[in-house]
Amino acid sequence: MKNWLAVFLIVLVFACKEKKIDLTGDIPLKEKDFFGVFKPLRLPYSVSDTNIDKSADTITIGVKAFLQFFPDSAFQAITGNNRKFVLHPIGKIEKEKEQYLLVLLKQQKKKKLLVFVTDKKNRFLAAKELLSNAKQDEYFHSLSINKEPTFLLSKEKFGKDNNLLFSRAGWVYNDAGIFMVVINDSNEDPIKSQVINPLDTLPRKNKYSGDYIKDKKNYVSIRDGKDVNNYRFFVHFERNAGACTGELKGDLKMTGPGSGIFNESGDPCIIDFKFEGNKISLKEQGSCGNHRGIKCFFNDTFIKKKEPRQKTGKKK
Repeated sequence: MKNWLAVFLIVLVFACKEKKIDLTGDIPLKEKDFFGVFKPLRLPYSVSDTNIDKSADTITIGVKAFLQFFPDSAFQAITGNNRKFVLHPIGKIEKEKEQYLLVLLKQQKKKKLLVFVTDKKNRFLAAKELLSNAKQDEYFHSLSINKEPTFLLSKEKFGKDNNLLFSRAGWVYNDAGIFMVVINDSNEDPIKSQVINPLDTLPRKNKYSGDYIKDKKNYVSIRDGKDVNNYRFFVHFERNAGACTGELKGDLKMTGPGSGIFNESGDPCIIDFKFEGNKISLKEQGSCGNHRGIKCFFNDTFIKKKEPRQKTGKKK
């Protein structure tokens, strides 16, 4: 009799441990149970509109359960007033100040990949739609996420001459509490894809000021700063036939003879600048993924462009 009782108690303990959490929202949920269904997402992560649900969990979260921890406004810009959908957790990305919850939203045959941002106390901060299988166009849509994280949204198709046409936009969540574009690249519209130097008209009288180039789409512009030890700069590069781009504008401070650094508060990106003769070399030290593609870096060397001679009038 004692043996049967012992077996019964063991079975009862395991049954309690394996009891499923009710995620319908019909009953109040504990915060740890709700957020516990989101497992750490392995980065880098990529997915396309054709396999948008490849990483989604089979666990289903009801809208009423989600609204126990998120305001209704979190869905307003994404689904309007329609709340007839279910959600499946994909994973979470944890950073020092915030965390990102990736969710698959299903509305009949329509599927959307969403990201919700919360602070470390699980309070809602922002939401964004990243990918959908419902876009009726000729493009192949995809999403890539790096460790920053930067959410790189891409669309591609083959044109009339069988050439690849693409547009890419990289989004990050910033300290202002919104998602902002940090990468915007396309080869579809020559006017839109033309590189514009935002520092072109600024003074270039100091020792290292000038334009350092490889070609019209790969260059560094250095302009005068507040004094001789500070400069403003703009870097733009395109590699692999435009498949990987980077762009950054900021201030560099000279740290020694021919050496300078970009190190801005709130930005994990750190770049060393080295001036030697008519060359400038850049070396990426920090994490600059918010300003470039996933598989390319700011590391490179550029040659200073000769300034045109000023015309002087002849004395009579």
